[in-house]
Amino acid sequence: MAATLKPLFRGAATTTTTTVLYTVPASTTTAVTNIVITNTAASAGTFTLAMGPAAGQIAMATTVAIAANSIVTLDIKQTLTATQTITGGASATTINFHISGVEIV
Repeated sequence: MAATLKPLFRGAATTTTTTVLYTVPASTTTAVTNIVITNTAASAGTFTLAMGPAAGQIAMATTVAIAANSIVTLDIKQTLTATQTITGGASATTINFHISGVEIV
């Protein structure tokens, strides 16, 4: 087995809360380790995140408030299997997601 520590997603949120941010590749298991959400705007916003199989995602954060010019960190240890996804979005594109983890092939 090869384990590769990597960024799973880095970028601005869309305003669609079901946007796929990451999909576990075939024949791979992924351990999500950290999620950092930043708000670069001068006004507060909200974000939503979920993960799991497409037909049964589990909400991790639903319309969670994030203050202006601030950061939220989630230190998690969650395993996802092949084809499972992380989805999310926010109230504005000034909110960014930084998702880190380990892919195990």
